[in-house]
Amino acid sequence: MDIYRILVVDDEEDLCEILQFNLENEGYSVDVAYSAEQALKKDLLIYNLLLLDVMMAGISGFKMARIIRDNPRTANIPIIFLTAKISENDRLTGFTIGADDYISKPFSIREVIARINAVIRRVESTKKTNKAEIIRYEKLEMNSVNKKVLLEKKEVALTKKEFELLKLFLENRNRVFSRDEILSRVWFDEDSVLNRTIDVNITRLRKKIGIYERNIVTRLGYGYCFEE
Repeated sequence: MDIYRILVVDDEEDLCEILQFNLENEGYSVDVAYSAEQALKKDLLIYNLLLLDVMMAGISGFKMARIIRDNPRTANIPIIFLTAKISENDRLTGFTIGADDYISKPFSIREVIARINAVIRRVESTKKTNKAEIIRYEKLEMNSVNKKVLLEKKEVALTKKEFELLKLFLENRNRVFSRDEILSRVWFDEDSVLNRTIDVNITRLRKKIGIYERNIVTRLGYGYCFEE
């Protein structure tokens, strides 16, 4: 079971102790910082979620969140604001900065725990979805959302059909596809396509994927496959 790490940032030491005690009872690993300055000296990348007070001396919670969101390395760390600033403008400011949730003081510990659980579930669900949308083979990477292919971290320009061919092969490595199967999966939206069209597209695809061109093999009399 994964242990999720939370950083509580609040200048009220008693409140930090209460949150730390209750969150650790829920199974979380919790660290505390009594100012944004102290928090920013930590390695924030080790945390799964930040619980930030807004009104702190020095750097406010809003300013700290902006610093975090402006840094590409920390931009995606979930943030929940925990604050007595409860006006509509304050809440809008928090969400505009990129808050995942906004909890007003005074609050119940049960509510805080429920909100944290909800944010972490949502983040984990998104991670699983994103992982499913990325197909990797060694130094070759496909993103089925933005339709990009990277070879050794450099983008490879593929046509739509070349992209779909590669996706078919990478998702079904070592499986041989006949020409009819390839036609039905890649050229399903076209009425008449010659077998030669498949051969031409595969030849072009091989040239574009560099060191992996030999992985796309021809099985005479059967079809094509991506062989590991």
